[in-house]
Amino acid sequence: MLWSDPDNEPPEELRETQAMMRRAGLLLALAMLVGMFVIGLR
Repeated sequence: MLWSDPDNEPPEELRETQAMMRRAGLLLALAMLVGMFVIGLR
């Protein structure tokens, strides 16, 4: 890779979308854990 190559960073909206998907995934995993805990208590 040469020093003159352009940066290989994704555009701003793609980074925002990736961050949103990561948060959604964490929220879904947390919701599943809570759901399993509630089902386990019954």
